[in-house]
Amino acid sequence: MRLSHDPPLDPTPGEARDALRRELLRPEYNDSDLLQRIVDRLRRWLDDGVSTTAEAPPLQTFATLLVAVLLVLALVWLLTRLRGSARVRRGGAVLGERGVSAAELRARAEAALAAGRHEEAVVDAYRALAVRAVERGRIADVPGATADEVARALVEASPDRAAGVPAAARLFDDVLYGDRPATADQARSVLALDDAVAGAR
Repeated sequence: MRLSHDPPLDPTPGEARDALRRELLRPEYNDSDLLQRIVDRLRRWLDDGVSTTAEAPPLQTFATLLVAVLLVLALVWLLTRLRGSARVRRGGAVLGERGVSAAELRARAEAALAAGRHEEAVVDAYRALAVRAVERGRIADVPGATADEVARALVEASPDRAAGVPAAARLFDDVLYGDRPATADQARSVLALDDAVAGAR
């Protein structure tokens, strides 16, 4: 009688594969949904926080909630300030383009209007009006001047011809910093204001 040195295979290889497959299909091996685990962890943290708060004195609970609200408000304020700063950096100041003449800005505005780019036409037309006033010595050359500051200076310099300048300044701000669309009529009105106030033509 011959003895086999190999142990008997019980179960067979096929049966072992089936058993392993059934084992791996059990729910405890498939609990790998990352989103569900994150939600469960947050729920546990929230439950722990609520139970801790329930045991804390009312004054301490109120102070904790107040600090949390203030932190959220500070975060919202910081995000809005960062967005506003990014818009200002992207757009630039009214008199920010050094070395560009009023005539060049006026030509750019007219070309943008002809091409249907009304927002560019409004911005360049208002800048042309401001730069022309600087070139003629009517207002001071202040590189960081806002549209509103330029409007006030123009109204002081030419009160009889600058009545529409504050409205044009608001339009400039709305288009450049508020990302609002402009119409052809609005662009033409700023060009006409350049003519009236600065005597472009």
